[in-house]
Amino acid sequence: MIKKYLQLSVLAAAAVATSHVQADDTAAKPRPNILFIFSDDWGWGDLSCHGHPYIKTPNIDRLAKEGTDFQNFTVASGVCSPSRAAVMTGLFPARLNITGHFATPRSNAARNMPDWVDPEIVTIPRLLKKAGYMTGHFGKWHLSNNMIPDSPRPEKYGYDMVGAFNCSDEQMPVHDDAKNAIALIEKSVKAEKPFFINLWVHEPHTPFHTLPEYRKRFPDLPEKANIYASVLSHADDRIGEVLDTLDRLNLTKNTLVIFSSDNGPAGSGPTNNRKLTTMHDTATGEGYGIAASVGTTGGRQGRKGSIYQGGIGVPFLVRWPEQVAAGAHDKVSWISAVDLLPTFCEIAGAPLPAGYQPDGVSQVSVLKGSPAKLRSKPLFWKKQKARKSDADYAVLDQKWKLLASADLKKVQLYDISVDPLEKTEIRSKHPEVVAELVKQLEAWIATLPTKVDPKLMSDHRPKQGATK
Repeated sequence: MIKKYLQLSVLAAAAVATSHVQADDTAAKPRPNILFIFSDDWGWGDLSCHGHPYIKTPNIDRLAKEGTDFQNFTVASGVCSPSRAAVMTGLFPARLNITGHFATPRSNAARNMPDWVDPEIVTIPRLLKKAGYMTGHFGKWHLSNNMIPDSPRPEKYGYDMVGAFNCSDEQMPVHDDAKNAIALIEKSVKAEKPFFINLWVHEPHTPFHTLPEYRKRFPDLPEKANIYASVLSHADDRIGEVLDTLDRLNLTKNTLVIFSSDNGPAGSGPTNNRKLTTMHDTATGEGYGIAASVGTTGGRQGRKGSIYQGGIGVPFLVRWPEQVAAGAHDKVSWISAVDLLPTFCEIAGAPLPAGYQPDGVSQVSVLKGSPAKLRSKPLFWKKQKARKSDADYAVLDQKWKLLASADLKKVQLYDISVDPLEKTEIRSKHPEVVAELVKQLEAWIATLPTKVDPKLMSDHRPKQGATK
């Protein structure tokens, strides 16, 4: 079965010779391995190390204990596909016309979206593979969709080894992510190559695929809370299996490990009164539905789908022994998902292509303990307009974050240097700041595409969906 969804390309012998870089004239120092764990709808408050009263995440907590907890990390969207596209490309997803999740070709066309991310675009795995890394993707994809049968497979984006779901062709069983990541780690050791792995776990996205042994861990919880805690506990165990593999193979010291989430928690939270039902997902199968989405934001307003901090402010735990401080908390540095590509490339010694301009900046020095109190480049967000909202766009520049309606007439302003959770709105006190940030948004919006490139359209797509 594994052979259907796990594919290993032939690795050129010349690439093996590039797996080490010279630290000096007499000794070769192996380049760091990179393991990026990206969860799905995992709220900032849904970790025991963040104070959750009953969720238990001892393996993820280990990353916090042995690394640094960056508490002002933001993703580039409040929903899945654009958030993941930003990680992969280092670009704001609105630049790619990706503002919502990839669904059917008809749905994508109705929202003026492509049907997949351009496979020829600059991506982290392609750059790191070119630099001599063995690359793998295991878990959720959703940079296309299994409902788009002619969409490119993840292998087209620079991966040597793939086991994925929410993609075209065969779907990897949802809980096989860790064992496949371990297989690549072991192969990389034999090949004497550093590795880059995206471990994109399903949890806690719907459907909730529970197992009895995990339900039994929380016998005293109400059913919805029991379901939620059990799937997170299962994900934590699988993450622990991968961390244990790094220990077993003596790779821990030379491996950068990051745990994060693609957006904030789904649903309406712990107090929702929805009826618990099951649902079927074409990629992952049968499980419990949205009523069991009782995740928490750690006091941040908004949830999945919003561009308030509850939708885009997510966990970001970083462990890199002797490089990143252990047991530390960084509450001042504003790191973004678009920073990951330049950061990983600097760590890997992978040059950025000529002419490529990421929206992010390398944060290596920040990871190593030099807090950046103010960003050197602004951040922008565009929300897919599904309903009337006062927060369809946002910009963060220096200490200011402005949120605006689609027509930019209704605005909110926050000083994130003293109010990172957006509790106190202050637009009336700083009209000049509001005016300047609105101008920045107008200028940025003017650069965004209005049409979808035909090469990114499925053959199953309605032809009139190419433009607004």
